[in-house]
Amino acid sequence: MKNPKLPEQLHLLPYILKWCLIACLIAALAGSASAFFLFALDYATHWRETHPWIIWLLPLGGFAVGWLYLKTGKPVEAGNNLLIDEIHDPKKVIPLRMAPLVLFGTVMSHLFGASVGREGTAVQMGGALADQLTTLLRLRPQDRRILLMAGISAGFASVFGTPMAGALFGLEVLAIGRMRYDAILPCFVAAIAADQVGLAWGVHHTHYHMGGVVPVALASVAAVIAAGVIFGLVGMVFANSTHRLSGFMKRHVSYAPLRPFIGGAIVAVAVWALGTQRYIGLGIPVIVEAFQQPLAPWDFLGKMVFTVTSLGTGFKGGEVTPLFYIGATVGNALAPLLHLPFSMLAGIGFVAVFAGAANTPIASTIMAVELFGPEIGPFAALACVVAYLFSGHTGIYHAQRVGQGKYLSLPEGLRIGEIGAYKARRREEQASENTGEK
Repeated sequence: MKNPKLPEQLHLLPYILKWCLIACLIAALAGSASAFFLFALDYATHWRETHPWIIWLLPLGGFAVGWLYLKTGKPVEAGNNLLIDEIHDPKKVIPLRMAPLVLFGTVMSHLFGASVGREGTAVQMGGALADQLTTLLRLRPQDRRILLMAGISAGFASVFGTPMAGALFGLEVLAIGRMRYDAILPCFVAAIAADQVGLAWGVHHTHYHMGGVVPVALASVAAVIAAGVIFGLVGMVFANSTHRLSGFMKRHVSYAPLRPFIGGAIVAVAVWALGTQRYIGLGIPVIVEAFQQPLAPWDFLGKMVFTVTSLGTGFKGGEVTPLFYIGATVGNALAPLLHLPFSMLAGIGFVAVFAGAANTPIASTIMAVELFGPEIGPFAALACVVAYLFSGHTGIYHAQRVGQGKYLSLPEGLRIGEIGAYKARRREEQASENTGEK
């Protein structure tokens, strides 16, 4: 029993010590896993680029990963959505197999030439490894929620080298319009420590050089807000297209391994027809180019089509780095129209399209500051918030809950994947009420 005579701050010491130790353990696991993943990803990408013929094996690679998930990965197939569901409604510890399965699946996707990202892999590895501590430490369900959130933060931070954004991502991604502050200490400790663990292993993150940033003025603010609208709509189109293609494939191709086989064949033929590998893999070189020189205005569309095809047909990886590519190239294309430096608008688009698609405007704003410097902060904040609003009640993570609607009154706790059905029911109910009144 706590001694009521002791100051409240002294009662906090055991709590702080407990979660700092747990968060550091999570960081060691997630940071090391992310480092191994990034090294494997670099090797796979280099091998693909020096052996371009391997793109023709993409259908077989997709089939193999799909078959592996069919036989051993059904409990973890939901990926990031499973982590979010378990945080909201804890049921059972996430199987450890999630980590090696998503690691293998993502590396194979990049080796053969799918257009996928890497954050999903790091987040799933971080969450799965962290959750193994639940039984070991005999944690309560409410503590398990915090454990999973810290794992998500650690994975995100270590794969991108953005500890503050990683911590906020783990807090913000769970629900639209609401953050859980009970996990703020573990998430920040885990994210910062995981980033340091990755650096200790020798991980090097890409540095994006942004040129001058224009002063904050009425014209520049108006231009950035206008760009934010477009960034939000692009994020919405990306999320909706990916989900719809995934649903279409599941309805019409019952045997799961055939879905990535078909998607891989489409991507391989498209790469051959276009004569370029510009739109597959992570696309980091093109993102760097977006900060250095004007690009073709259709680059964002090419990356979107290739990524939607890859993810929508079942390839493993993530959405975030492709969203960075799409955002940077959209910003690059909009810059001359809005009379802003192309490197500045490329950086803003980099984070704002992600903010709209993932419903994480605060984490995205902080990411801009971490990557590009504090001068971009006010503009990034405006663009991310506007993109978040204009992307609507949709997103790349169907398991996200509604904490507070963006501009509509929606039931708290509703999954964003169920919002469409909810709106349809409401329309039917209103139509019935109107008919009854007549």
